[in-house]
Amino acid sequence: MSSRTVTGHDREAVPSPALGGDLAAVIHRALREAADRLDGVAAAVYLLTADGGELNAAMIGGSSPSVFTLPGHMALDAPYASSRALAAEAVVVLTDPDPQVEDRSDPPLDLPHYPFAVAATPLVCEGVRFGALSVLRPETRGGYDDADRARLAALGDRLAQTFAALAGRGTAIVPGHMPAVVPIDRAARTEVVDETAGDVLWGVRGVAGSVGLSLMYPLRRLSEMVNQATTLDQLVGAAGFCVMAPFRAKALVLASVGRGRLWVVGHSGDSADLVRRIHGSGLHTAQPATEAVRRRTLVVAGGCAPLAAGPLLPDDGSPSAAFLPLVGNQHVIDLPFIGKDDVVGVCCLEFAGPRRFSPEERAVLAMMAGTLGPAVERVELGRKRHALAETLQKRLLPPVLSESPQLTTTARYEPAVAASEVGGDWYDVIDLPGRRVVLVVGDVEGHAMESAALMGQLRGAVVAYATEGHKPAAVIDRTGRLLARLGTDLLATCCVIALDTADGVAEVALAGHPPPLVMGPDGGVAVLEAPSNVPLGVAAGGACRAREHTVAPGSVLMLYSDGLVDACAPDPTAAAAGLFRTGGCMAGDNLEELADGVVAEMPGFDQRRDDAVLLLARFEGADVRDGSRTGHLHLQEHDLLGVKAARGFVHDSLRAWGLEEMTEDLQLVASEVVTNALIHAGSDVDVRLRAFRDNIRMEVRDSDSDPPVPSAFSLTEEGSSQAESGRGLFLVDALTRAWNSSPNGRGKTVWLEMAIPGA
Repeated sequence: MSSRTVTGHDREAVPSPALGGDLAAVIHRALREAADRLDGVAAAVYLLTADGGELNAAMIGGSSPSVFTLPGHMALDAPYASSRALAAEAVVVLTDPDPQVEDRSDPPLDLPHYPFAVAATPLVCEGVRFGALSVLRPETRGGYDDADRARLAALGDRLAQTFAALAGRGTAIVPGHMPAVVPIDRAARTEVVDETAGDVLWGVRGVAGSVGLSLMYPLRRLSEMVNQATTLDQLVGAAGFCVMAPFRAKALVLASVGRGRLWVVGHSGDSADLVRRIHGSGLHTAQPATEAVRRRTLVVAGGCAPLAAGPLLPDDGSPSAAFLPLVGNQHVIDLPFIGKDDVVGVCCLEFAGPRRFSPEERAVLAMMAGTLGPAVERVELGRKRHALAETLQKRLLPPVLSESPQLTTTARYEPAVAASEVGGDWYDVIDLPGRRVVLVVGDVEGHAMESAALMGQLRGAVVAYATEGHKPAAVIDRTGRLLARLGTDLLATCCVIALDTADGVAEVALAGHPPPLVMGPDGGVAVLEAPSNVPLGVAAGGACRAREHTVAPGSVLMLYSDGLVDACAPDPTAAAAGLFRTGGCMAGDNLEELADGVVAEMPGFDQRRDDAVLLLARFEGADVRDGSRTGHLHLQEHDLLGVKAARGFVHDSLRAWGLEEMTEDLQLVASEVVTNALIHAGSDVDVRLRAFRDNIRMEVRDSDSDPPVPSAFSLTEEGSSQAESGRGLFLVDALTRAWNSSPNGRGKTVWLEMAIPGA
């Protein structure tokens, strides 16, 4: 006779928030007897839901952490022991209480995720199906033999008969909304002791349940901390506090899987040797870390007596180490930096000496790996998105700012707090015939790929219209009409200044953008007023209007986007003027230091909700003294003769300016700085020379935002090899009056000044 499932309609009842008193008492007694008769550490009763479509845990008995390895609910066709037992109406034994739904390895693996074996028997009486009874046993106590299976089947038959009797009296045999979790004395944990020191590693000696609760506490804290982590440093800190320290490891390493290798993303403790062994190792190599990734199971190496065959390596008497595979979210799309089979990395723990792991510890380590895996995946994905956004932003900004004897320029780009997003701010300097220069700063609203893409289109349009010879107001009008035809809802603001370096006349046009500022030769700051007009993308009632100003020689123009100042400032223009004034007091005549000073006075990083650009231009004047004493050299990426060309450029320039006595020192400095740029930047390099009355200034610009870092000399062989890069910067420091590195939106500028003898 076939079995049938009793549904809520048959029972004339609906699920209740908690089990009824009689039903709860019956299940509690059954769990205690099952754990006692089968030497189990946990047991659970699963009941069919009211609609008969799912098995939910009605009650789980045991102690931490074993009770948390049992699933709370499952589909009828799930791979769990309880659902399989009910489907087959026979006892089912599995080596894992929470098996993988899909095993994509080849050949298929049958390795334990948690160190427990589970046996389940169906609860069926006279063809009526109620659910299943499951018992958990540590794998170290062996599997379930025929006698165990018979005992479990008898317990299940007796419990099913009791359920049938309760149902006949009108009791609904259905689970509550959440399983009831009860302690079982039979499942009390033994102490986990450090055999080398005799210390109790978890809880308090002799206190029942103390071990399990102590084990679960760092797991709970780890879940909280990794949920709040947004950077790899924060993630490593959480793992160090909640994994390394509680398990008394001396070192922790987190590594991610990418391009068939393991790459260390963070480490803590005495981890230098472990990092060297793991970083860059191929997944095909024979070592415990890669073995853990390939087999997707805990691997323990070194001085540890094996608890069971399979995941543990033989004892070789050396200090122990544990390697946990980190599995990411199954739904994540296939990305080049996500490992195969959703293994995104490995967590490595190294101990000072031999270390045994109890089943409870291994269960908690498995739970911790399950928490760390998605967190590493999420943070790594955020880091990759940030790198992609940074690269895109850099490529959309001008690689080199135009410069002439009459006008020097520099720029800065500062990202918003949401570092993984792409900003829509841009700047540009456009050279035109007739000694005219166009300065541009714009801002597309939003922080998304669409904003960046639109920014690239608008920047190209502004360059094209300005190059055609249109005045600033016409450039804005035409760009606004183009934006309206692009079919986007995004708006943009823009500031365009056309400066005639022959007479200092500057025509300013705005499209809903903050007005530019000018700092006169006396240090006073003023606003270059102009009609605000409407932002790009807003239908205008008339043509854009502009206003002309005359800029005095020695003045500095400042164009910026609104992210430069605090969004809550009552007068943003006055706030920007304050930044400009403060930076000018700090920098003197150095335009790079002026830009650094303005940026340094911006609102703190944690307060910025928008990206910002800053463009500075110093108008030297039409008849600037020694205006011809400027020079420019462009070197292509990886130019093998670039350093020689730079030395020749310095020699020829100084000879033309009558400063031959400075040639040797400046050539040496140029060699060091240009070599650094060509080797490390991976981009074209621009070298600029300018001779002033009392000093010579050199600027070397590339597309790498990382600053050059001097390395100290070392007498040790290891230190000597590590310090090889950056030694030449000490020569730069010794031979120059001042030098520094200033980042901009597309890379950096290394600038230096040398005093002219006798000036």
